[in-house]
Amino acid sequence: MGQTLVEKLLSEKMGRPVSAGETVVVDVDFAALHDGSGPLLVRLMNERGYQDDPVFDSDRILFANEFGPVPTREVANEHALTRRYACSHNCHWEEGGTGHVHAHVYEDYLKCGSVCIVGDSHTTVHGAFGAFATGCGSTDMVAVTRYGKTWIKVPETFRINVNGALPKGVYAKDIMLKLAGIIQSDQAIYKALEFRGDTIHALDMAGRLTITSMGVDVGAKAAIMETDEHTREFLKKFGREQDYREIRGDEDANYERVIDIDAAALEPMVAKPHYVHNVDLAKNCADQKVDMVFIGSCTNGRTEDLHVAADILRGKKVAKGLRLLVIPNSAAVYKECMQDGTLLALAEAGAMIEAPNCGPCMGVHQGIPADNEVVVATQNRNFKGRMGNPTASIYLSSPATAAATALRGFITDPREVM
Repeated sequence: MGQTLVEKLLSEKMGRPVSAGETVVVDVDFAALHDGSGPLLVRLMNERGYQDDPVFDSDRILFANEFGPVPTREVANEHALTRRYACSHNCHWEEGGTGHVHAHVYEDYLKCGSVCIVGDSHTTVHGAFGAFATGCGSTDMVAVTRYGKTWIKVPETFRINVNGALPKGVYAKDIMLKLAGIIQSDQAIYKALEFRGDTIHALDMAGRLTITSMGVDVGAKAAIMETDEHTREFLKKFGREQDYREIRGDEDANYERVIDIDAAALEPMVAKPHYVHNVDLAKNCADQKVDMVFIGSCTNGRTEDLHVAADILRGKKVAKGLRLLVIPNSAAVYKECMQDGTLLALAEAGAMIEAPNCGPCMGVHQGIPADNEVVVATQNRNFKGRMGNPTASIYLSSPATAAATALRGFITDPREVM
């Protein structure tokens, strides 16, 4: 009997075969925290008298202030607390306004097939590089930071087969929204999602990262994919081709569940308030007026996402009375889209462009909606209050659907304007 991708990676780390249901303590290859989890970790270190103890490996720990340029005195003090700890322990450090913690990890540090632990739930994103990647709380991050180890109950795996050519106007986000509609928010709790099929192998890394970033949003412990030349080329772009290695799954592995998705039959989708699995076709929501559109986040703020939006909006104007907020998810994306004219095209259409950060997705910074407003966002969650206002309604979509909506002022199937 073969092994799932997660079983294979954890077996490699343990030096012996492991299987779903077994609890193991594994060495961590890379760890990171942001300005939400970082200050909590530092305070725990101080409370336990560990503040002067060495970390397990300063070259394999990153602290990143991802929520953006400091908005308040209180947040500035949180940043300062984490900055002092990171610098005094010689860890990697990234200031606010330079991008998401996850973008820093996969652009600069992540190696294929590694174990990556971050103090953030969307750590599942790194599974696009064939890594076992999952988030954990600040208490567990104490052990990770000091000893470079964590415990994992090896998860059962759902195999998600996605095959067929994506139709015009349909993107990776639509695949994930389709899957959310199938498994809802409670069927994949503490499972691994293993994505296979010719559609997945045809996707660029931006599309793969969109899918794996949302693994946790359907309850999964990890989301993982095989690696290939797309993976290699992405790492090569950032000068890290040596961090590539081939990760392949076994066809005869024991999967708890197999789900097949026909990509050719997909249409542009949205997740309606207030749950990710509350999905519908974009065309069925065409009477919904929208006040704000947000294009960005760790799910859909990459270069390819902004290119899709710019292609729809170039030479046009956003609907009167609608606010369009665009936030690249890393400094590299910001620079690339500045140099190729993407940001200019979006700005000329009426978009507000911000420095790379989380923006309103966390509900604590830049772009919080007003009472009872309706937002279409390319982020990963649409829970009540997610964007900082519990009276606002959030629809999730692909960048194409978001851009088309910004153009029309109401939820729009992007095929109508492409």
